[in-house]
Amino acid sequence: MAKIDFDELYRIHGKKLFQIAFGITKDRHLAEDVVQETFIKAYKKADTIIDTHKIGSWLAAIAARTAIDYLRSEKRRKWLPSDQSIMEQIFSDYDDNQSLEKEVEIILFKEEIQHMLYLLTSEYQQVLVLRFQYGLKEDEIACKLNIKSGTVKTRLHRARKQLKKVMLEKYPA
Repeated sequence: MAKIDFDELYRIHGKKLFQIAFGITKDRHLAEDVVQETFIKAYKKADTIIDTHKIGSWLAAIAARTAIDYLRSEKRRKWLPSDQSIMEQIFSDYDDNQSLEKEVEIILFKEEIQHMLYLLTSEYQQVLVLRFQYGLKEDEIACKLNIKSGTVKTRLHRARKQLKKVMLEKYPA
């Protein structure tokens, strides 16, 4: 394998990789990060390059996969906290500033979610109830159920995911 000049590679393929990344992410800054990550990945795997004539295609494939991975991780990062905060808000105590209509809406929604909880496995029901109805932290749930904290995190994540799926089946968008 011949020595690869990454400055030259960037000069030749950087713009095209940016277009690929931007086409997927629709975000200029994220696309720049994707291009940078693409070249880091390429640098780490440079010893696997056999045919230097196909480097452009290889870099484009890396950029596309990296952009998709970025989107997936962003989606996961954004969905979980907001979903969790919504759940916490729903199961939190009454707020004095709410209108009667809003209060009734929340009560009905809480009842609906509690009915949907019965559709989940008992493992998922336990962690969701302890987390959102009793307000326990992950470590406290782990102690109560005699399981590891990481297991609690995993079960909470999967339980929310399963609950979301049940809700989407019942109320398609």
